[in-house]
Amino acid sequence: MDRRSFLIGAPLALAGCAAEPVWAPDNQVASMRYHHDGPPRLTLMTMRNVGSGRGAHTSLMVNASERVIWDPAGSFKHPSIPERNDVIIGVTPQIEEYYISYHSRATFYTVVQELDVSADVAERALRAVMSHGAVQKANCARSTSAILKSLPGFEHIRVTFFPETLETQFGKLPGVRTREVREDDSDDNAQVLYQIQVSPLR
Repeated sequence: MDRRSFLIGAPLALAGCAAEPVWAPDNQVASMRYHHDGPPRLTLMTMRNVGSGRGAHTSLMVNASERVIWDPAGSFKHPSIPERNDVIIGVTPQIEEYYISYHSRATFYTVVQELDVSADVAERALRAVMSHGAVQKANCARSTSAILKSLPGFEHIRVTFFPETLETQFGKLPGVRTREVREDDSDDNAQVLYQIQVSPLR
């Protein structure tokens, strides 16, 4: 993907930023909410350092009555994409693709783990991320593992600060499908402008 078409306006910071409450206006949220026709699903995304293999960031895409990405202390920002306290709203296939591409580069790759769940579990996960609130930096895996642990069938998940530890735990669940996304874009994007055109869905 040509990520030079993606306007972020800030350098990539995989470890995220300090907690900062963000609350997109109701009209923007209403115009961008997206229901995906696929099965109820939790998708854990782990960004790993290519050299060390260590986890740098954790996020969770939830496909329930709407599809969102829980991006705790994340750096993926765009004025046309609504966010409410670390929850990216209106995750269409296009936005999903840009999100993963944004984090996959010469020095980081993304491990994508998909697990189909019941509609009830997916809806519980959606409520949990929407009500959690903004997360402090270095707490992406801790907050995500705590949310997962609260869900039926995920009680064995141990709360951890380490993205790679959560990835390993999640990967042991029956039915998980895992893939890696690698791209060779430069790690220095401070001088690069990214532009994406996002139109309201309604």
